[in-house]
Amino acid sequence: MSGTRTGGCLCGAVTYTVAGPMRPVIACHCQQCRKTSGHHVAATAAPREAITVSGQPQWFTSTPGVRRGFCGTCGSNLFWDTQSSASLSIFAGTLDDADGIALAGHIYTDDKGAYYEINDGLPCAGGYDPDLTTQVPR
Repeated sequence: MSGTRTGGCLCGAVTYTVAGPMRPVIACHCQQCRKTSGHHVAATAAPREAITVSGQPQWFTSTPGVRRGFCGTCGSNLFWDTQSSASLSIFAGTLDDADGIALAGHIYTDDKGAYYEINDGLPCAGGYDPDLTTQVPR
């Protein structure tokens, strides 16, 4: 997933450009992700220096050292940020063109909602899994 990609919120107040490779998409089924999105979250990531953000995302600290970025106008969830990481997670659904992006696995499946099943055959982790979440962008 290399090249330049663009994305943003529903109303267009916050947009971003990613120059270069992005990590495969990982679905997170933790309770926080489900509550902020209404379902599970599917996110990719890129090195911070490869991302340019236009507009002013709002940030909510969901746990110490972790914040979630969203549009203050339309409420679109855009980013998940562990400020100590060299990369920034980007909600895959906010990309303008998702061609070439694929789901690679699931984390926090022990917390998933009772109303759905995960049966796509991709790797699953009951909690955090660094092998899935820290894959090197391709």
